Amino acid sequence: MVDAAQRSTMKVVMFPWLAHGHITPYLELAKKLAQRNFQIFFCSSPINLNSIKHKLSDHPNTCKYSIELVELHLPSLHDLPPQYHTMKGLPPHLFPTLIKALDMARPEFVNLLQALKPDLLIYDMLPLWAPDAGSSLNIPSVCFITGGAATVSFMFHEIKNRDGDYPFPEICPEHLKLKFAQMRKSTTSSSDGQEGGMKLVQLYEKSSNIILIKSFRDLEGKYMDYLSVIFGKKIVPVGPLVPEPIVDQEGMEIINWLDKKEKSSTVFVSFGSECYLSKEDRKEMAYGLELSKVNFIWVIRFPEGEKMKLEDALPNGFLERVRQKGKIVEDWAPQVKILNHPSIGGFVSHCGWGSLMESLNFGVPIITMAMKVDQPWNARLAEVSGIALEIKRDSNNGKIERENVAKVINEVVVEKTGEDIRRKAKDMSENIKRKTEEEMNEVVRELLQLCEI
Repeated sequence: MVDAAQRSTMKVVMFPWLAHGHITPYLELAKKLAQRNFQIFFCSSPINLNSIKHKLSDHPNTCKYSIELVELHLPSLHDLPPQYHTMKGLPPHLFPTLIKALDMARPEFVNLLQALKPDLLIYDMLPLWAPDAGSSLNIPSVCFITGGAATVSFMFHEIKNRDGDYPFPEICPEHLKLKFAQMRKSTTSSSDGQEGGMKLVQLYEKSSNIILIKSFRDLEGKYMDYLSVIFGKKIVPVGPLVPEPIVDQEGMEIINWLDKKEKSSTVFVSFGSECYLSKEDRKEMAYGLELSKVNFIWVIRFPEGEKMKLEDALPNGFLERVRQKGKIVEDWAPQVKILNHPSIGGFVSHCGWGSLMESLNFGVPIITMAMKVDQPWNARLAEVSGIALEIKRDSNNGKIERENVAKVINEVVVEKTGEDIRRKAKDMSENIKRKTEEEMNEVVRELLQLCEI
């Protein structure tokens, strides 16, 4: 293959869905490609692009100057002003309106493609028309899936009604099969139902020869192979795409606090930006952390309009009792920096795919507490891979219990019974770091071959 410095620059338009959980991995992939002589045009709404500008300014010039942010202006509908041209902070009832606005922006997106004349379009699960926009101008397009192969392969096995059972029953016990059936019913019963899932199948099948996925073969090789069978495309992993921890002053109070703790002695507790504990679960988590006697950092967030003082949100006297061992952080913490810190020995997580990848990248074993969407399958994958344990909910009332919280945290972080989990997490991290370059070189080869450059 021609060396990256010798070949002509390949121009790529990247068009992620309007959610930060999609924009972030697309931006990380853009950086990786930009470092390999690709010219990237990163397309999203102005409000989303404004939120990522600083992430580019923190990187080397060679990367920064070959990524151009391209604004796609959605129409300002009556109940969807520009600040809602993103999934972040979008009231749930406005989701259909956002989809409508994005559909109305299709002609402008086609105009952008005509003006930029890219060699390739990399598109997401939404909008559904993205690959058609590319093909209308004879631009090859490749889908980039930001979720995991195990979850996606199970879901599309079900959606396509493939003959026989899903070949990896360990990922989909009966309660998860039932959960997915209920999810499909609740999201599709109102209109064209099954067709909605099939539209997604068609979206993936329109990908030119390959599909990129944010994962790695050591964790999901067999699921990628099955996904390849489902879609009839080669599945090419791009790795976990975890941002490099940036050395700056952001969150330094937390890092300084961690510096005083012993190696692998502290558990990090965080449930992402879109998941919240109920009042009962928050109380049980607090008592569970206290019972565990393990050091902890706990990020607490409240849903929009439900913010309250920490003293009122937590058990009486809790903050005072745990002030030596625990640190409570409101709303946000530098997750990548924290997981990369040697004092962290476990991660109590909702198992969003991004959080799972970050934890594995840094060799941190996971204590799973899945809540919604793909998280139960991600958590199941982590557990059957030997890198996680689950905080199980009561089978009758669906709530967590403090004694179980403490027991699982101690097993993963402290006790001898958790040695295998800790070792496997470290081994996986070492494999990721060893194979990252190799995987990205394969991505580059596939993209160049696709566009015959």
